[in-house]
Amino acid sequence: MARFIAILVGLFFGVILLWSFGVGLYTWATEEHETTAEHVFYEHPRDAKLPSAGVFGTFDVQQLQRGYKVYKEVCAACHALRHVAFRDLAQLGYSEAQVKAEAATWQVPGVDPNTGEAASRPGLATDYFPSPYPNDIAARAANNNAVPPDLSLITKARHDGSNYVYSLITGYQDQPAALLAQFPDAKTPNGLHYNPYFPNLNIAMAPPLTSDGQVTFDDGSSSTVASMSRDVAAFLTWAAEPTLAKRHQAGWPVVLFLIIASILAYLAYQNVWRNQKH
Repeated sequence: MARFIAILVGLFFGVILLWSFGVGLYTWATEEHETTAEHVFYEHPRDAKLPSAGVFGTFDVQQLQRGYKVYKEVCAACHALRHVAFRDLAQLGYSEAQVKAEAATWQVPGVDPNTGEAASRPGLATDYFPSPYPNDIAARAANNNAVPPDLSLITKARHDGSNYVYSLITGYQDQPAALLAQFPDAKTPNGLHYNPYFPNLNIAMAPPLTSDGQVTFDDGSSSTVASMSRDVAAFLTWAAEPTLAKRHQAGWPVVLFLIIASILAYLAYQNVWRNQKH
């Protein structure tokens, strides 16, 4: 009896599932899909061709150092990097002394030892990158009512994140006439900026990199808008996943081991059961 009831319950849920699927499929097939400017003019991120891309990818330390400089001189004015500590910069090839000196160039929140009041102090290697704003209200007031996102995990939080960052920074342009001709009501509002790589096409952030040579690199590398965008995308990729290169290096031996172990297990199976009928 219990088995019969269990079968009936299973059939009931199966029928409900099929009915829900059928209704959803019918609704999707029959409803009118409104064409919007976002669907027509949104562009998928372009390939930044970063060394870290792909299953064999690894980081270019010099590129990461250049990307850090772009972040420090441009992006840090609005965006925090709160999950990254100054000591992590040692992974970019900086010595312990260089990390301490670099941390000291930043001002981080502290407490005045004499009055106990909030104050700023030079950063230590153990500190994390500070936020440029004391709170979200201040951030909104300074950025057209938009809170600049923290960049620690931005390349993991966005689809195709590394290429998204690169494409977004280099994607600012005038709104196409074809867009306004097809969607007259989709004109970019005042205070926003047209960017086809942003999901709704209009972004509050002004173009961060506007001219070649905006950042001067210590190694003398070219500092075009495209190259600076590529470098900072590489740096933010590292910030989000600093162990990426090690994971790639460890992954292939593990895959090879599993293949060999599977072959050995199959051969052992054949040897143990060779005289048995299957």
